[in-house]
Amino acid sequence: MRKKIALILIGCLYFSCQKTQETKNEYSIVKEKERATLKDEILEDRFTNLLPQLMDDSDIDMWLLISREYNEDPILKTMLPATWLNARRRTIIVFFRNQNKNTLERLAVARYDIGKSIQSAWNKEKVPNQWKALAEIIKERNPKKIGINTSKHFALADGLVKTDYDELVENLPEAYQNKLVSAEKLGIGWIETRTEMELKLFSKLVKTTHDIIDEAFSSKVIEPGKTTTEDVVWFMRQKVTDLGLETWFHPTVDVQRDHEALKSHIASFSKGKEEKIIQKGDLLHCDFGITYIGLNTDCQQHAYVLKEDENAVPEFLQEAFKKGNRVQDILTSNMKVGKTGNEILKASLDQGREEGLIPSIYTHPLGKYGHSAGTTIGMWDSQNGVPFNGDYPLHKNTAYAIELNTTVAIKEWNKDIRIMLEEAGFIGDNTFKYVNERQTEIKAIKTK
Repeated sequence: MRKKIALILIGCLYFSCQKTQETKNEYSIVKEKERATLKDEILEDRFTNLLPQLMDDSDIDMWLLISREYNEDPILKTMLPATWLNARRRTIIVFFRNQNKNTLERLAVARYDIGKSIQSAWNKEKVPNQWKALAEIIKERNPKKIGINTSKHFALADGLVKTDYDELVENLPEAYQNKLVSAEKLGIGWIETRTEMELKLFSKLVKTTHDIIDEAFSSKVIEPGKTTTEDVVWFMRQKVTDLGLETWFHPTVDVQRDHEALKSHIASFSKGKEEKIIQKGDLLHCDFGITYIGLNTDCQQHAYVLKEDENAVPEFLQEAFKKGNRVQDILTSNMKVGKTGNEILKASLDQGREEGLIPSIYTHPLGKYGHSAGTTIGMWDSQNGVPFNGDYPLHKNTAYAIELNTTVAIKEWNKDIRIMLEEAGFIGDNTFKYVNERQTEIKAIKTK
């Protein structure tokens, strides 16, 4: 009997693995080894073809990144190869840019090579003190400016902790201490800039995000009168896990319906989502994003559960949705390289209001992190501009989550609804495109 039970369990496990692999293939998710290879190829391409130009643009010829294991600088974290899930011991990376020779040295003042891209330059047996070894490397190259990751307003560019800063200063001759400068601009540039290789991967990742939403917002998952919004949320979480991916934030699913008043912005954005049983005639909305090979997505879409006598989403809801698309068009047309987030925000809100819309815009950089580095174009509770972060200019070859909403009066429901949208967009050389299309009509969910 025990042998029979064991065989049944093995059979179930095999079937489960087969189904998981079929799902991965369906979503074009590659195996771990292939992911690692691609991640390292992208990283080497960024070191070779992107970083030298970023250092020149920021007028920094030496960049120091210092982290200890499990307490990584957010920027250094993006420079680790696929086989390094964390820094090791104290990891110090030195980039030295020589414009005259057109070279970029990549050195690790650490016991280990950092993958194939950064070679160890510390012989501990010869120089036991790691900080002294770093000081020698700096003195040998005599840089004009030494960039360190400190920033008052951009968290991702503020990764140098006080302990490491104090140790660095204590071990540097005074002449080199005076060369220490914030690498804020360089750090933001590294985080926000998307390469051609990354953009190809990003497009596939956004499509996968859309496909998961399509599956979640379908009769395969939703049974009116039984399925709750939390059921859909956990379907999405489980789907991501089954694909071998991760979510960078917990998804949400919420409902708008004809007999319930629209919540205020404060209640909608600062309170937890109330679990509801999904019914026919509900307008559904989700907020969902995934992580894959060092990139992140962030997407909001809508679906409608058809009533028994309906074969399509009511026209009045589709018309309301078009107003959400119009706010997107207004915003993206104003996203010009060199303009600040606050300038883009004001121009877009003014234009939307002149057209009779009721827009709210809270668009953020997207890529290496979900809420990434770059300019901030509004926040849901800061529609008059965002100090400091909103004053940073928009740069080319960057990606943004085009996140916004518009409030629309629906006479058929005798109430307002809120069309809330978010899609990944790419800023080229004063050009804009969606990374993988956008939603242009509400999804119809046909159930029994």
